[in-house]
Amino acid sequence: MCVRVCASSGSDGMETPAPGPPVRSVYVHAPFCASRCSYCDFAVTTSSSGDLQNWLAALETELRLVEQEGFFTPDEELETLYVGGGTPSLLGPDAMAGLLRLFGRDRLSRSDLEWTSEANPESLSVSVARGWAASGVNRISMGVQSFQATVLRFLNRLHGPEQAGLAVGNARAAGIQNLNLDLMFGLPGEVERNWDQDLDSILRLGVPHISLYGLSLEMGTPLAAAIERGRISEPSEDAYGAEFLRASDRLTSEGYRHYEVSNFALPGFESRHNQTYWELDPYLGLGTGAHSYRAGRRRWNLRDWGEYRRACRGGVAPWQEEEELTPADSQLEAIWLGLRTDRGLGMETLNAGARALVDDWVSNGRATVGEEGVRLTAHGWLLLDQLVVELDLALSRRVPLS
Repeated sequence: MCVRVCASSGSDGMETPAPGPPVRSVYVHAPFCASRCSYCDFAVTTSSSGDLQNWLAALETELRLVEQEGFFTPDEELETLYVGGGTPSLLGPDAMAGLLRLFGRDRLSRSDLEWTSEANPESLSVSVARGWAASGVNRISMGVQSFQATVLRFLNRLHGPEQAGLAVGNARAAGIQNLNLDLMFGLPGEVERNWDQDLDSILRLGVPHISLYGLSLEMGTPLAAAIERGRISEPSEDAYGAEFLRASDRLTSEGYRHYEVSNFALPGFESRHNQTYWELDPYLGLGTGAHSYRAGRRRWNLRDWGEYRRACRGGVAPWQEEEELTPADSQLEAIWLGLRTDRGLGMETLNAGARALVDDWVSNGRATVGEEGVRLTAHGWLLLDQLVVELDLALSRRVPLS
């Protein structure tokens, strides 16, 4: 178990970080959504237009507190900035200019800075795309989920089948070519969904990055309640697996690299920000529910927008809780992060029992072994959590993994 330290809104926050690499990646959470999707358990609040000024003011307070504790210093130049949500595009064309003022141009001055913001098709207008591009956003990740009206209605999405293409056009017209689109798979059988049709539609748009997310049932969501009442059946595991494998085959045949369990990219368009998480590099999270990590310690913020805003208004750190990873935690996390990407794990880190297990995976088509180590196949990624636990148990001698 991880060591958890309660961090009420009066907490002094993380201990002074141990010396190590500086923080070069920041995540900023925008909690506002026009409506809540049926499957959503994220840290969001419904709002017709967001609350830009209060959002920026709260973020400024949290950033100053982070600077004061020494976790993130004013002179650190960022390599990646990711604005997620929620629906950042709901905040309008001036939101990213506000973040630019907040962080300062010096922090965002690298020529190779990857600045991503999430958006929904219905709110990525021409003016929003142009305003973001003028501020420095050069990558947009858009929650499309499907191009079919029946699916979008089931998920309670606000956009129609044609709006994703229009939003892609708006981004490109503003000069933003580095685009990711999300698709969701593994829906209940009652939903009339043609998976190949959605794959055809996303490929026609020619975006350089595609993310696939299997539907997960989260307690307290409208979808989970509907399934519990018997109004909708649980998604089929067989259909889930078939759609994942079908998508992997289609996208890789079109030149996309399946470089992480959920992510596909044309060469050179892999998400650099997400690789920060997968490689356990330090990162800072600002905003409701955001996580930060450095030197084996992880912290996360209050999830409720009202509580977060009140804490920041009072000049109090909005940090909810933190944990210090034990050696066992660190090993399990290293296995999980290594196996979820196509870089895999080095065989030299495995003992005899773990090597025998990997041989079994290879014989069953779940993994391959090459010069760089063991990598899961698409079939293996379907069983990622199970295989991670198996390998962790096989490593009876706790050998640190890199």
